[in-house]
Formats: sequence, C-alpha cells, structure tokens
Amino acid sequence: MADEYLFISDCHLDPGRPQTSRVFIDFLQTRAAAARRLYILGDLFEVWLGDDDPAQGLLEVITALQQLSKSCDVFFMAGNRDFLLGEAFAERIGMTLLEEPLLLRLGQHQVVLMHGDSLCIDDHDYQAFRTTVRDHRWKTNFLSKPLLERQQIAAQMRSDSTAAMRNKTSEIMDVNATAVMQAFHQQHADVIIHGHTHRPATHRYESDLTRIVLGDWLLEPSFLSWKADSGFTLSDPRI
Repeated sequence: MADEYLFISDCHLDPGRPQTSRVFIDFLQTRAAAARRLYILGDLFEVWLGDDDPAQGLLEVITALQQLSKSCDVFFMAGNRDFLLGEAFAERIGMTLLEEPLLLRLGQHQVVLMHGDSLCIDDHDYQAFRTTVRDHRWKTNFLSKPLLERQQIAAQMRSDSTAAMRNKTSEIMDVNATAVMQAFHQQHADVIIHGHTHRPATHRYESDLTRIVLGDWLLEPSFLSWKADSGFTLSDPRI
C-alpha cells in the first residue's frame, strides 16, 4: 500500500470521546502507517484554541501523529472547529498545512480538496461567522487573549451555534448545488473531496464530475482511499 493516499475529515477528537481517539490511533498505526500520504481535511479536533493549548487528554493522539509523520507524509487543512491550528503545532507534529481549496492531480483526475463549509452558502449566518473568524486580524486578536478567556468565549460560541442549529433545516446546512458546480469549473476539476456535512456519499454529476463526501468518526474509522490501480474507495460503516 506504499502508493496509497488516504483522506479523512471530521474526527472531532476530544478528551470526552476517548473511544474515538483509540479508533483514530489504531487507524494511524495500521492503515495510515502503510500509506504514502494522509490528508486531514479539517475538524481533526472538536476544538482548537491555539497552539499554546497543552491539549490535555489528547497527548496519545499527538504522539501517534508524530510517529506517523516519520514514515507517511501528513497534510492538514483547517475546518470550522480547528481553524486556529497553526505552524507551531504543525511543526511539532511534522505535518504540512494546506490552504483551501487545494488542487491535486491523482492519475487522470484533477481533484479539489476542501473542508466543505464554504460550499454551504445557504446558511447565511454561518457564512458571516466564517468570514469573521477566518480574518487574520480577528485571529490575531483572539489568540492574544489568555487561554482561559479563549475557552470561555469558545464555549459561548458553541452554545450559540447549537441553539441556532435547532432552527435550521438540514437542507440549509448542506452544500449548495450552484456552489458545487462553481467549484468544479473554477478549479477545472472533475473530482471534489470534502467533509463537514457528516453525510458520507459519492455524488455523480454531468460530464463525469464526482463529489466525494467524507464522514465523521464515531466508533469506526471513516476514510477515503486512492490508489493508482483501483481509484477511489470510500470506507464508512454507515454506507
């Protein structure tokens, strides 16, 4: 499997979900350890408030990622939960940070890698929030605050987000079809790979266009594999 590329997203690792961490560590030490590259497309962590966070309860995960990076190229693209993960942590792990969208050539395919939240344009409130927190000045100001204050602000944000989601339909929180087609055409791609929506599936469109959605992680791994001789294989216990 030396030439296998793996893609994952939405692990939402958190000290309060130790079973998921154990599954993730096992994945790193077995399947990922035999692969050439691992692409993490956001929301690796449930919350990440800065690289100065000691991340208590996640040290085994961090150690496993460090070990993996010695034999497998590890890449990370920010999600809506861990967009504050920075160069210091990436250097600590030995992984490479990616900007979204990223165009990747795999065999005959032009592939776009995304977290996926930028495609959910019908959720206007979320898109306004995303624009705010991805702004460099906002991030610099937020990261200058003491860690305890950041934790309190983040807790309030999560509470507000949970309350707002109760009044949103699943359609509003899913990708917008027009945004998807724009992403295909703007990047001159025939495959889009993303996570975020927690709806693992492979969608086919006109002109041989394919959108592959990665699933979130529960008690079993959810991942996409690409190999030159067999193409894409989406592995998820729910599909």
